[in-house]
Parts: sequence; C-alpha cells; structure tokens
Amino acid sequence: MIQCPIPVIGFCAFSGTGKTTLLTQLIPLLKASGINLGVIKHAHHSFEIDHPDKDSYKLRHAGTQQMLIASENCIAKIKDINPRKDGIDLQDMLNELDYETLDLILVEGFKHYNFPKIELHRPEIKTPLIFPNDKSIIAIATDSELATQPAHLPVLNLNDIEEIAEFIQSYLEQARSNPVFEIKLYG
Repeated sequence: MIQCPIPVIGFCAFSGTGKTTLLTQLIPLLKASGINLGVIKHAHHSFEIDHPDKDSYKLRHAGTQQMLIASENCIAKIKDINPRKDGIDLQDMLNELDYETLDLILVEGFKHYNFPKIELHRPEIKTPLIFPNDKSIIAIATDSELATQPAHLPVLNLNDIEEIAEFIQSYLEQARSNPVFEIKLYG
C-alpha cells in the first residue's frame, strides 16, 4: 500500500507509448494553473548523473552514502543505494520528496504498484490494455477507439493535453476537498 500525504497520480503504459512525451507537455499546463509538482520516474536501467571529473563525484566516491550539491538555483541529492532483488520501491521514492512544497506528485512507471494511475494506450503498438487487471487505473488516455470500452473509467484523448490536464485538476480538487477520497484511493 502506497502512503503519501498529498495526491499521487501515475502514468502507466508499455514502453514506446509516450509517457515522457506526454508528461513534458502536461507539466507546463499544470504548473501554469498553479499546481506545484513533484515527479518520480522509474528507470529500468542503471544511470549515473555524477561524473568522474566533478568534485561531487570525488567526494561521493571517497565514501559518502549521500551527496548534496547546492547552488543559488538548484539542489541535487545523490544517494547511493544497495540494489534490491525486487527492484526500486515506490514508497521509498515518495519518502525522498519534500511534501511541504508540493500539491501533487506525478509518477512515470511503477505500473505494478497499487496507486491511482492513468493508463496510456496506443492500439497500433499492439500491447494489451492494463486496466482489466489493475483496479487502480482511474482513466485511460488513448489515441483511437478501444477494442474493450471500460464502462467505469473515463476515456481521454491522448492527443488532447488540455483534456488530460483538466482531468488531473478535477481529480486534485476532489482529493483536496474530500479527505475520505484520498483515504479510499490510497488504502
């Protein structure tokens, strides 16, 4: 069970569907409407943001487990973790965020976790729909007709970023105005 004091909405889909592309278009609209956003992205591969010629890299590799780099306009935290057999944990990632400055957290990936998600689906990619087996899907965004129409879920136009932004704003308003709404979704 995912626990978070502020609303979380995920974007789940199979690779190649356009999750990152959608988020890069959606985030400016949500920000313009006054929503302070945090984003967590699941990477399926190892990555390194620090480089051997940088002081932060040298300090980190001298033996620290956490490295904080700060300037006038940005703070970066690098925390080395031990690999887990079952992969990275979404709850651990949520716990790394500063909730005081956020209204909403968007999550790309982590589709096997139980938390509210918008499924992105492109039938031409020929991947199955996720919603029939995932009760935490709250909407489907697609670019064409679905073979299986979900009677209980809104279907959004994947190419209409404003429509998706409005859905998220409405969701956020419901979560803010009804504490039971948040408890029901997360528990």
